[in-house]
Formats: sequence, structure tokens, C-alpha cells
Amino acid sequence: MKIKQLVFLFSFLFMVSACKTNPFTGERNLNFVSNSQIFPASFEQYDQVLDQSQVVTNTAESRMIKNVGQKIAVAAERFLNANGHEGYTNDYQWEFTLIKDDEQVNAWAMPGGKIAFYTGIMPIAKTETGVAAIMAHEVAHALADHGAQRMSTAQLQQVGGAVLGAAVGGRSESTQQIIAQAYGLGSQYGVMLPFSRSHESEADRIGLTLMAIAGYEPGEAANLWRRMQEQSGGQAPPEFLSTHPNPQTRINNIEEWAPAARAEAQKYGITSFRRD
Repeated sequence: MKIKQLVFLFSFLFMVSACKTNPFTGERNLNFVSNSQIFPASFEQYDQVLDQSQVVTNTAESRMIKNVGQKIAVAAERFLNANGHEGYTNDYQWEFTLIKDDEQVNAWAMPGGKIAFYTGIMPIAKTETGVAAIMAHEVAHALADHGAQRMSTAQLQQVGGAVLGAAVGGRSESTQQIIAQAYGLGSQYGVMLPFSRSHESEADRIGLTLMAIAGYEPGEAANLWRRMQEQSGGQAPPEFLSTHPNPQTRINNIEEWAPAARAEAQKYGITSFRRD
């Protein structure tokens, strides 16, 4: 492909990329991957993980994961319907699973509403409200299409690399390698990692609203992150090298955003919030 064609393709993808509106923020986000493209693969991958894992069923913790997940999903539906996004989750297939692995202090979401918790995170969640804070964050990732946005960004990064490679093709091999390495580092630390951190912050903020509408105290999410910070012993890479914001940054943000989440929940008749 000629350089002009590559440049045109890159420019075209960039121009059409901001093609889906985030129903929670109103912003148009980088996303040219449709639900029909990403959801089937996501569901298949989720099932594969469960097949290879020890799924916990019929325990108090596993039932709590499912119950809290359903409450958060209902809260999301209430918000979306009230804000003119009826049918937004028609393609979603919500599933909330607890996996036995005490070493994994983690929970994650797949596009389309597939959520998994590991037993290792439960002592840090500590309470049902702690579980709700984690669950709402993961549900927010799924609803805000963060998986599809990351795929879209990765595709643009690859196209950008191809354009750059074609543009410097006539230079010496050592110069090409230096330029390629500089592009890789620049796009990773200047675009991809900040993009991931912005997703985490966005999921935090959306999650506070969802957990509040579900009847949970959003301010308790700050206490969750204090426990997470204690568990890690403060060992975290500098924020600019990480896919996640610094824990203290998250705590500060949550404390700033929690009052707005409570106020939003009051629009739905929620006036008291569970803390335990």
C-alpha cells in the first residue's frame, strides 16, 4: 500500500472513530467495534475461563455476588431508561460469577455484561457494600464499551505504526529501529496507558452513581480503596507507568464525586444508603 493510501486510511479511521456516545457522560468516544462483532467472542472467552476455573456455587459469597450484580444491573437500567437510552442493554447477557482463587485479588468485566470475581478479593471487599463498589465499577466498564474502545485504539495504533514504517522506509535500518522504538514508547506511555487510566477513572465515577441508585453508600468505595492500598503495602508503579490511577488519586476522586452520586440517586427516590 502506498504512503498516501496509508495516510488516508489512518485519517479516515481517526475521523470516524468517535462514533458512539457514552450514555453516562454524553461524550463521543473512540469506538468503531460493534456489539455484534465483540459480544459473541467475549461470551465465548468468558465461558472458556469458567471451564478452566473452579467456579464457586451455592455459597453465601457466590449468592451475594449474583444478587449484588443484579441490583447494579437494575440500577443501570433505571438510569439508562430515565435518560433516553431505552434498549441500550438489549444485547447484554449479564452473568456474575465467583471463581475460587485466593491468590487473585481481582475482579474483571468482559464486553456484554460478563463479570467475574476471584475469592482473593473478597476479604478486601469485606462487606456487601464493598462488593457493590467493585461490581458497579466492573458493570460500568461493560456499559461504557471500554473493551471495544481499547480494541479500536489498538487498531489505530497498529495503523499508525504501519504509516510510520512506510514513511521511513528509505532510511537506514538503525534509524528505522530507533524511530519504531520511539513510536512504540510514545504511543504506549503517551496514549495507551493514559487511555486505560481514563477508563478506570470513568468506571469509578459511573460506578458510584450505579451503586448509589442500587441503594449502597458511594463513599464506602473510598474505604475499599484504602483497604486495597493497605493490602498492596503501597507497592505500586508510578502512575504514568500504570494502567490504573494511583490508589490515593482514586480515593480523592471518589470522595469528591460521592455527593453527586448520592444526589443522582435521590432522583430515583433513594434517600438512605447501605454501608455494611
